[in-house]
Amino acid sequence: MFFLIFILSIYFAAILLLIYGFTKVKSFDSIGLKPKTTFTIVVPFRNEAENLPVLLKSTSRMNYPTGLFEVILVDDESTDKFQNINSKFQVSIIDNIRVSNSPKKDAISTAIPLVKTDWVITTDADCVVPENWLLSLDNYIQTHQVALIAGAVTYDCNNSFLHHFQQLDLASLQGATIGSFGLRKAFMCNGANLAYTKSLFEELNGFEGNNTIASGDDVFLLQKAMQSQTFGTEKVHYLKSENTIVATKPLDNWKSLFYQRVRWASKTGSYQSNFGKLLGLLVVAGNLISVLSYGLWVMGFIPLLYLFLLFFLKFIVDSILIYRTNQFLTKNKIRYLVLSSLLYPFFSVSVALYSLFGKYEWKGRRF
Repeated sequence: MFFLIFILSIYFAAILLLIYGFTKVKSFDSIGLKPKTTFTIVVPFRNEAENLPVLLKSTSRMNYPTGLFEVILVDDESTDKFQNINSKFQVSIIDNIRVSNSPKKDAISTAIPLVKTDWVITTDADCVVPENWLLSLDNYIQTHQVALIAGAVTYDCNNSFLHHFQQLDLASLQGATIGSFGLRKAFMCNGANLAYTKSLFEELNGFEGNNTIASGDDVFLLQKAMQSQTFGTEKVHYLKSENTIVATKPLDNWKSLFYQRVRWASKTGSYQSNFGKLLGLLVVAGNLISVLSYGLWVMGFIPLLYLFLLFFLKFIVDSILIYRTNQFLTKNKIRYLVLSSLLYPFFSVSVALYSLFGKYEWKGRRF
């Protein structure tokens, strides 16, 4: 029992540390400078003929000179071929050149030699970008010495429990992301909203060293930049701005969600960040202890009061981080928080264990 309390105490301390880190990242909403940064938006896609027009429509509404950005769509063997629509800005469609076990990393690497701009931004085909996305990035770049900028991603949810469960899970991940940046221990970001200079990608040799892992086009590049003497914490920033929050679609069934989270979890063991590895272990341990405690209560080894106190303390600490992050990500009220908190330890532990041994499906492929 003492061991369980000890691990939970470290878990609580880690979450409180992330909450502190979250407050250290200051908001930035300036859009008053004249735009001058050039961007190439790279979008890897596979079978996204339904979603791409929505993304491009939101891109066309951006408050940014069309001569200062272009879009490269990288087709990864789609069967529903997307036909480019007429647009006010330059859009190119190229085929992915597969050379590794990671289609998305290959897609970005395929596009990079064609990039003529100073900055590269990656996003996903099922996203919608805000109108001041590039303008806010440009203003931040003009006022900071920076080479990589991580941004926020949120879900466009309906009223279902599944969608709000994903939103709360994403809020916890985004909270950990922002918190780690605030602690100058950044180890995680989201490739649906990630900007970096072309020179950074080239100097770090892109995804070399981790292209055998199917996912992680975002976190591995971030961690390489953090450990680089050229870049490090001084030139790797998080842009905490409501003007740059990219919205994406939540998944519509539990099986797809489970496989997506397995895909995300499968790269944790290959992190270059010791802080990231330790935090990942603590999160799994905290959720595993919650699951074990339910079992110990059912078998009569611990009283209901202990189980309630455990859930209550973990719920309070987790909810503070989730609430702060959700306030930043969306104006919608938190829903199903208690029910999600009861279910999440079982879901999280299942994902973690399956990621060690099981295969998963993604975009019609098995990994």
